[in-house]
Amino acid sequence: MKLIKGGMLVLPDGLVRGDVVLDGAKVARIAASIEATDADEVVDASGCWVFPGFIDAHTHMQCWTGMDWTADSFETGTRAAACGGTTTIVDYATQDKGMTLAEALKEWHSRADGTCTSNYAFHMAMADWNERTRAEVDDMFDAGIVSFKTYFAYDHLRLDDAQTLEVLESIKDRGGILCVHCENGTLVNELQCRTLARGVTGPEGHPMSRPDVCEAEAISRLCYLAELSGARINIVHLSTALGLEAIRDAKARGVDVAVESCPQYLLLDDTRYLEPGFEGAKYVMSPPLRKPHDVAVLRQAVCDGEIDTLATDHCAFNLKGQKDRGVGDFTRIPNGGPGVEHRPALIMTSFADALGPQDFCRLMSENPAKVFGMYPRKGVLAEGADADVCVWDPNCRWTIQAATQHQNVDYTPYEGFEAQGRAKYVFVNGVLVARDGEPTGEKPGSYVSR
Repeated sequence: MKLIKGGMLVLPDGLVRGDVVLDGAKVARIAASIEATDADEVVDASGCWVFPGFIDAHTHMQCWTGMDWTADSFETGTRAAACGGTTTIVDYATQDKGMTLAEALKEWHSRADGTCTSNYAFHMAMADWNERTRAEVDDMFDAGIVSFKTYFAYDHLRLDDAQTLEVLESIKDRGGILCVHCENGTLVNELQCRTLARGVTGPEGHPMSRPDVCEAEAISRLCYLAELSGARINIVHLSTALGLEAIRDAKARGVDVAVESCPQYLLLDDTRYLEPGFEGAKYVMSPPLRKPHDVAVLRQAVCDGEIDTLATDHCAFNLKGQKDRGVGDFTRIPNGGPGVEHRPALIMTSFADALGPQDFCRLMSENPAKVFGMYPRKGVLAEGADADVCVWDPNCRWTIQAATQHQNVDYTPYEGFEAQGRAKYVFVNGVLVARDGEPTGEKPGSYVSR
């Protein structure tokens, strides 16, 4: 057994100094003081916060995106996640055109099973909605999948409004939740053509062709479809103040909507696209980085509790050899950026003056577990819960650098960021997988049926 001793436990009712015993893959005991026995492995957590392991409910590992394969495999991506304190990811298993949901799920299991440091669950992304797909939805619930995804953008993935309504109706009765990429793809396609026709070919054309109204319109449309169906929805990677207004309107009408945003939309803005040379390509992701006003509004929304979860949309591509294929045409730059390793440090540092440990736990562990069907097995320090634990040293100062990261990509959007706080010990299923930001080499990650 492992005895985590002397830390400040981050519990739903507050911060309590105490000890935690991990027995195999479960939390066996929590008490103010527990005496160690000769059989115990004692972990000194003095001066640290002890969190339930963090959950990143939006990642794309080892995935073909229509342009290229992402740089991180499940092996490298979950190792990087664990080094930062994230003990569970929820990745998007994706059905391509002509593929069944069962085939997609089998393919994602073949990529992840036996390779992961952190635990992993799957959302099921549906790109080919038809009677055969509809008939498979119950099978996905039986396989432990309670969350699904559709797209309003990307021609090879998107469904129309009627199809999206049918998806919502098909998952409602079993309490499923639909995550939707909210950008108006028809408008994006047209604005990309117009932007290129004006002679704008560099990374700065990316945000110009995906303005805030494209997101806000799609969010509003999804919320009305959810209202029509009565199903639960999750707005992924919210990036705009205008989109937040649409969500507020929907919530006032009683729509059951959860809201996710990401560190990039809370720390970075669209001036990054103007970095010299082709450096702006590092920030080509969809939706794009927004105006400083949007950043300020979303940060306040986080503090006010209007945003439920913080994920990363980790979708890494190398600048050299992948993103640079879009030199001369920004539409050919693979969309996505890395972040799975650094999310906890970024959020706890940048919100240090506004939020506390319980807030960080709620945004990055408790709420993701609740929204996506893992609570109270995960998302809370409690006897009987899974032994996924992050012992966090709030006093550690360090600098985020691509040269020392474990993400398998040649840059980080947060290069030079001075972080305050770091994961000191990270346990997955009771196994120590990372110490002081470095992996131990263990791979105990397992599939999370929800």
